[in-house]
Amino acid sequence: MKKILSVVISAVIASQSNAGIRQYSADLENSHWQVSDNSRLNCTLTHMIPNYGEAKFTSKANRNNNMLFELDMLRLPDNYSLAEVRSVAPNFRPGIGDYTIADMKLHKQFSPSLDKKIAWTMLNELEQGMNPTFYYNDWYSDNDKVAVGLSTARFTRAYKEFIGCVGNLLNYSFDDIAYTVLNYQSNSDKFTKASERRMAMISEYLKLDTELELVLIDAYSDSYGGRWNNLKLSEKRANKIREYFEKNGIDAARIEARGFGEKRHIASNETTLGRGQNRRVVIHMEKPQEF
Repeated sequence: MKKILSVVISAVIASQSNAGIRQYSADLENSHWQVSDNSRLNCTLTHMIPNYGEAKFTSKANRNNNMLFELDMLRLPDNYSLAEVRSVAPNFRPGIGDYTIADMKLHKQFSPSLDKKIAWTMLNELEQGMNPTFYYNDWYSDNDKVAVGLSTARFTRAYKEFIGCVGNLLNYSFDDIAYTVLNYQSNSDKFTKASERRMAMISEYLKLDTELELVLIDAYSDSYGGRWNNLKLSEKRANKIREYFEKNGIDAARIEARGFGEKRHIASNETTLGRGQNRRVVIHMEKPQEF
């Protein structure tokens, strides 16, 4: 009898604790996970939450492994508060306790996000069949709470595709190569070995990124060999790089190549090291500004 009474009391407490909670999550029928971006530059795994918004995990090409989670709300926060992020077992797995993963800051009129470690933890919980869930107070009623859950339904296949994409990302970003200085051998249009490696990186990136607006190629020389010859040599160096990019599929209209000869030295021409620094090509790439 005591055991039955205990079960009834627990059920009543659970019912009371759920009162005033607005719950948002996808059920088995409308749960969809998909990889919306799959390239060597960007990987994005998305999950629609009916009547609430979209959950997004994103990783981008970079020298360091990275991951970002963003909760893109249809109705943005109206004030600053905190949401508790918990790992919750689905109803069909009774007896498994939930636990707090982290707190997430909610800033007024901004979609909240979580950084690398927490984002990976959430993905690991989903992989193990748990539901990462966000709990926070309603912005207009302190007595009402909101619960937003990520469903594990149809997660596995999309997650495998996403992990494959992340593993194939470039290990450098646009910022790493947006401004590049290449150096040459003396009285030649041949690169040093370091410059050859850099050109290979730039070429690979240009093939993948179709958003590049302009590629500026500015070539310079040292002061040995005569001004006219140095001007022509710098123009030859710039044009050779432009032709290289065009052969790799870059629209010629987006490439501007110029030779400046002995102008704009950055080091003394009295030393071998200084002359090596002056024999250079500067490649500057621009993307459309984001607003």
